[in-house]
Amino acid sequence: MRQSSSAGFDLWEAVDGLREAFAPRVSSRMGRGDIRTAILSALADEPMHGYQIIQAIEARTGGAWKPSPGSIYPTLQLLADEELVTAEQIGERKVYSLTEAGRAAAEEVASGPLPWEPRRSSHHDRLGALPKAGAKLAQAAAQVAHSGTPEQTERAVEVIDEARRKLYAILAED
Repeated sequence: MRQSSSAGFDLWEAVDGLREAFAPRVSSRMGRGDIRTAILSALADEPMHGYQIIQAIEARTGGAWKPSPGSIYPTLQLLADEELVTAEQIGERKVYSLTEAGRAAAEEVASGPLPWEPRRSSHHDRLGALPKAGAKLAQAAAQVAHSGTPEQTERAVEVIDEARRKLYAILAED
């Protein structure tokens, strides 16, 4: 539950700002090629029925992308038409598995960026530990906001404000 005090509100604003700055950029709406790649990648692990594929993709994206059945099943049909997957009726469900050609296609897509991996520029790659440190700071701030006393929350806001000022001072150095 969020604190109602002014300091608590400021701390939540800081947490939200940190999350936005350091969160992986994964769109909740992906393109047709992305769903195809995601399905091939998921089926490379093991045969699955449609709902399991949806769950596997959602798990790989940390919940950021949960494809709809309306995108999964037509793509599975296209992959079957291309002879990359086969479907076997097991009980009440169709279980999909990769064919030999499907395994080759899955290996090919695995060599490139997967849809749930953030696309990063070389500048972003240089940052290395900074996004991780920012995410850890956001987690700690969220914990203080959730469990801390009003005095602890106020002190946490001061620490974050000071850290922000110091970061800008680094950029101002010659």
